[in-house]
Amino acid sequence: MRLVIASCSVDYVGRLTAHLPSATRLLLVKADGSVLVHSDGGSYKPLNWMSPPCSLTTEDHDDGTGTWTVTNKAGEKLVISLHEVHHDSAHELGIDPGLVKDGVEAHLQKLLAEQIEILGEGWRLVRREFPTAIGPVDIMARDASGKAVAIELKRRGDIDGVEQLTRYLELLNRDPLLSPVRGIFAAQEIKPQARVLAGDRGIECVVLDYDALRGHDDTESRLF
Repeated sequence: MRLVIASCSVDYVGRLTAHLPSATRLLLVKADGSVLVHSDGGSYKPLNWMSPPCSLTTEDHDDGTGTWTVTNKAGEKLVISLHEVHHDSAHELGIDPGLVKDGVEAHLQKLLAEQIEILGEGWRLVRREFPTAIGPVDIMARDASGKAVAIELKRRGDIDGVEQLTRYLELLNRDPLLSPVRGIFAAQEIKPQARVLAGDRGIECVVLDYDALRGHDDTESRLF
C-alpha cells in the first residue's frame, strides 16, 4: 500500500463531474489497484475513489508536484493534481486473515452445547447442526424426561428466527421417533414482537448471557 499526504485538488470525470478544491488529504493506492482520497474527517468514507480494475499513470515533477490520472474500464477518470507532497511511503501489508468476530452464532452454539445443562438439570446434547430436509437445527437435545427439544440460536432474536424454528418443528414433529418435539428460541437479546410470536406458537424463549457462558462473568462484582 502506498500512502501519500499531499496538498491536492481532485477532479472526477465520468457519468457526472465533481471537483475537490485544493486541501491537504491522504491518498491511498492499494495493492488491488484501488485509489482512495481521504480527508481528516468523515470517518472511514473517502471523499472520492476509483475501484479496480483501473490503471494509474503519474506525471511527477522534481519539485514534488505532479498529476495522477486513474482510469477505470468504463473510461471514467479521477485526476489528482498534487501541489505539494508532505509524505510518501509504501508498505507491504501481506494477505489479511480477515475479521474474526466474537459472539457470533457459531460461538453461542458451541458454548451452549457444551453447557446444555444450564437449560435444565438432566438435559443432554443429542447433536449440533441436527440435519433436516430444510436445513440444520442449531442444537437438538433431550430434556430430563427424555423428550426432544429443538433449539434455534441467534445473537439478536427477531420474528424471522421464530418463523425458522416453527418450520423446523413442523417437520420434526412428523417423525414418530422424535415427536413430540418442543422448541426453544435462544438469543442474547430477543425483540418483544418475537417473544409474542414465540409464545403464541408454544415456543419457549431463553436469553443467553455470552460472558457467563464463556466463564467471564464476575458475579462477585454485581450489585444484584
